[in-house]
Amino acid sequence: MSKRSRLVLILAVIAVCFAFLWPSVKWYYFTPKEDQALALGSREKIKDYARNMAVSDLKKLMDMARADDQTDVGNQYGFLLADAKKTLKSLKKPVPQVWTARSLLAAYPSESDVMTLIESSYRDRILSIKAVQDKAVKLGLDLSGGMSIIIKADLDAAAESQKDNIADMGTFRTEAMAQAMDTLNSRIDKFGLSEPVIRQQGDDRIYIELPGTADSERINSIIMGKGMLAFHMVDSEATEAFNAYYRTHPTSTFDAEYNLLDQSIIPSDTKVLGLYTKDSYGLDERTGFLVIKKEVGLEGKHIQSAETSRDSISGQPRVNFVLDSEGSKIFADLTANNVKKSMAIVSDDKIKSYAVINEAIPTGQVQISGFSADEAENIKAVLRTAWLNVPLQLENQQVIGASMGDEAIRQGVWAVTCGLAAVLLFMLLYYRGAGVNAFVAQVLNLFILFSVLSALNLTLTLPSVAGMILTIGMAVDANVVIFERIKDELKLKKGRAASIVSGFDHAFWAIMDSNITTFIAAVFLSQLGTGPIRGFAYSLAIGVVSSVFTALFVSRLMFDFTTDVAKKKTVSISWRIK
Repeated sequence: MSKRSRLVLILAVIAVCFAFLWPSVKWYYFTPKEDQALALGSREKIKDYARNMAVSDLKKLMDMARADDQTDVGNQYGFLLADAKKTLKSLKKPVPQVWTARSLLAAYPSESDVMTLIESSYRDRILSIKAVQDKAVKLGLDLSGGMSIIIKADLDAAAESQKDNIADMGTFRTEAMAQAMDTLNSRIDKFGLSEPVIRQQGDDRIYIELPGTADSERINSIIMGKGMLAFHMVDSEATEAFNAYYRTHPTSTFDAEYNLLDQSIIPSDTKVLGLYTKDSYGLDERTGFLVIKKEVGLEGKHIQSAETSRDSISGQPRVNFVLDSEGSKIFADLTANNVKKSMAIVSDDKIKSYAVINEAIPTGQVQISGFSADEAENIKAVLRTAWLNVPLQLENQQVIGASMGDEAIRQGVWAVTCGLAAVLLFMLLYYRGAGVNAFVAQVLNLFILFSVLSALNLTLTLPSVAGMILTIGMAVDANVVIFERIKDELKLKKGRAASIVSGFDHAFWAIMDSNITTFIAAVFLSQLGTGPIRGFAYSLAIGVVSSVFTALFVSRLMFDFTTDVAKKKTVSISWRIK
């Protein structure tokens, strides 16, 4: 490869690596701590934050408008101006020279339109920060602090409780694990905790990772608690009245926790709950509110099975579930007394679905329809939480405080810095001017290593830091082999250019052999190891590849530069060889 080609390749690698590393730099150095805390929260928590901020800003604007405050709010609410100007122009109304609170609010048809735009602005800002965090290098619990939990799902006990309804044990165990993981995800997200890592380990274990400060007792009560599912009748008249009230009073209906501020707007025997569906990310998304009876119509414990099917004539998806004998009697009376009324399926204080009762159902075999295939699968999953009871057992729990994580980071940075400084000092003292090449190669090697970690969205842990420190030694080893080969050529009285070319050529396979064997070992560690071992293997494998690149390309180009551009005739590589 020509010198020009090597230069272009190196510059291209540096540019690409910078693009990969930029999200990490932006997240850890240019994002305020308070914004990081918001972005790390659950999506439900982000929604609440955006809404609360929108309510606060709208109230401030309304207070200023009522006081006829003539302050220009254009700078503070600039994100509203473009839409306001567009609206006024479409209505052929004059655009104010000074945007006061009153003129800004007057540009919109209703308060809810203003609040929607303000809420969107806050939401988009936090989600954009969250997108940056998703692309940044993640810190493991041993560096960031938090809690890791291993839970065993007792599938044998679940199978025993449903032994009369199991057709395929393998399918049952798979569905039971999926249901247990979905239930855990829903419970943790409900309490507004940091977005968790939940993954299955083996056949019957679930690993949960919660970064940040964690209250172990509170989280254990969330995870190990049993969710309740029940059927409630919908009060349609109260729902219509409530929605009409909510449309005209969007800022004063609920508090920050979505508790109704004025209980008199609904009947005393009812309550307001959010109606939720699964969004494209599999998260619960609130789509509206329903007023339901407080009295439970039917408890979910009476459900024995739930399946989806399609209507033989229309092909429309439907959900079928079977009740036990006691539940059948309760449901027969409930449906007979509420024909043409709506019934809601409530789980963990969330309305998962609702349907109209078309006729009395005396058999205990229930069929509901009127939704898409995806919605049918979601309803089936919700109903299964009532009867597919998978006992959960806490096997292991590890809590790492944030201060311990900070101390681990300091120690890791100190170890990398001291190791790099010691190696580079030796290289400069022993190999003189050539040691500068090794210094640049080492710095670039770490730069590439961090960039690839960021690009692959890998997690940085203490074992990963150990792999980096080992990479420093591996990278220097390649430079040592090259430098010694060049010294051998200089001892044969060859000139600078010839010695460098021969040194790199003779060192090539020695470097490749040692690094290939190390890379193979790292690959096997990454495939056969778990957790910390994989972190060590990943950083070692990436470091091996980057060290070969910096030794054979970067160091070689620096030697060629001083030969062709600086016109040096000798090589500063030894105290004994001139």
